[in-house]
Amino acid sequence: MSRHFLSIFDLSREEFTALLNRASELKSAKKSGKEHRTLAGKSIALLFEKLSTRTRVSFEVGVNDLGGDALYMNTSDMQLGRGETIEDTAKILSSYLDGVIIRTFEQERIDIFAAHASVPVINALTDLEHPTQIVSDLFTVAEKGIDVQNFKLAYIGDGNNIVNSLIGAAGVLGFNLSAAVPEGYEPDQGIIKRAIDLGGEIEIVNDPFQAASGSDVLYTDVWVSMGQEEESSKRNELFKPYQINSELLEAANNGAYVMHCLPAHRGEEITQEALEGPSSIVFEQAENKLHAGKAILEMFMRT
Repeated sequence: MSRHFLSIFDLSREEFTALLNRASELKSAKKSGKEHRTLAGKSIALLFEKLSTRTRVSFEVGVNDLGGDALYMNTSDMQLGRGETIEDTAKILSSYLDGVIIRTFEQERIDIFAAHASVPVINALTDLEHPTQIVSDLFTVAEKGIDVQNFKLAYIGDGNNIVNSLIGAAGVLGFNLSAAVPEGYEPDQGIIKRAIDLGGEIEIVNDPFQAASGSDVLYTDVWVSMGQEEESSKRNELFKPYQINSELLEAANNGAYVMHCLPAHRGEEITQEALEGPSSIVFEQAENKLHAGKAILEMFMRT
């Protein structure tokens, strides 16, 4: 049976730690020009129903760096976009490929695909979770000398797939997470419960300054995710108090870092000063999607 990576909960604490350590090794190797051809001879498809810059490029380069062949596909190029079932698509692609990386809408779509695939499937984003992003993010945190099992992360903004997977990671690893979101925009309740049951210290509040107090990392994301464009005006007004700026950063611990998974809308969820300032590790975070992605590929695609 192939093992899939569909949710952050698919990792144990030990596996999470192993991924962070391996990402560090692969990053050092990349910088020094040392090759690791651990996916040689493997063909990996990127089946993306949602647009992407960082996730697509980092995984394509990652597969190539590891000696495999990456094949990018979107629904406009496939019969899936003309009504062929997910089940049939999964079965057929499994007969051609050694693994599939999927970026899609409802979590149910990737769950159905994985249930009918005979090769490993990796979740590169759904509306519910973005687990590969969070592995990369916590690798970036660890690079700064922070113990990822013992720190406080404050998430400010929309209760979306990013914070859902951060909450899950807090459950798996045991760190403290405080999320400040407007009323009615809370993260997924099932994910919160599961993370708390694992021992995660999870707090959901409406006050961004309460969340930021005592935090080691401030994290935000866009207020309007893909597919929510019709809500732009309403969200941009409602979320104005949930901006990462110099005042909010002052509420965090001295030396706290600022993170954003990008793309960023300067002047909305984050100011130019916060994004480009000395506390920002946003662009290191983006680079690390390559190195963490390669560690994930090795763990799940290397059989």
